[in-house]
Amino acid sequence: MIGESRSEKTRALVYVTALAPDEGETVGDVFNRAEPDPRAPKLAPDSNGLLWLPEESFAAAFAPDATTEEQGIMAATQRPLAADCITVPVSRPRWKDLPTWFLIAERDRMIPSETQRFMADRMGARVHAKPLDHTPSVTAPAAVVGIIVEAARDVVAR
Repeated sequence: MIGESRSEKTRALVYVTALAPDEGETVGDVFNRAEPDPRAPKLAPDSNGLLWLPEESFAAAFAPDATTEEQGIMAATQRPLAADCITVPVSRPRWKDLPTWFLIAERDRMIPSETQRFMADRMGARVHAKPLDHTPSVTAPAAVVGIIVEAARDVVAR
């Protein structure tokens, strides 16, 4: 989670359809703020305590704007999330101390846009809202790169 980065080299943060808990909150606390999209999968840990997205979720909820080939690649190469990652409270997030940008994906079926907007507003982020799905790094990479370049230019200008 980028909000936990403690590197001195980190000078700004760019959140892309992300979850950004505040100090003492868990990822689950933030994720469950709003009613989930009915197409979002109901995740449960496997016997090893890991969360995986079902393959059909890539088309239905995770990356509906991606091509069938891109969805297949994402499904085949996904990295699981340890269930513990969503239940452990975070320490002071870096967004409280660094300039922050947030790309809100208005058509995100994984993290409701109202939840993204709540997080972006409370962190005082510079917001870019676009009609995108949960995977703009795949489906709209120019939008992601544009925000990263904006953040980098702003930090260099300081």
